[in-house]
Amino acid sequence: MQLHLRAKPNASTNGLQRAADGTLLVRLKAPAQDGKANACLLAYLAQVFGVSKSQVELLSGHTAPFKKVSIVGMEEAEGQAILENVLAVGK
Repeated sequence: MQLHLRAKPNASTNGLQRAADGTLLVRLKAPAQDGKANACLLAYLAQVFGVSKSQVELLSGHTAPFKKVSIVGMEEAEGQAILENVLAVGK
């Protein structure tokens, strides 16, 4: 499964939401320096989708706010169901 999202570092808590324009927005507690926000993003997504950190891979956007992430071994339908549940709860 692949996700296209926008990361927003230096937030008060980690969270996932749908922005007004329909993009997926991930708020991260970590600062955008020395790869800390990217590491936080991968760990947070692993937690949200219930997979190991090694299954979450940053494909592009290492230094940009718009990122492409792959969750290895997860079917698209299963991932979308988890994503919709998380967005509905407002985590």
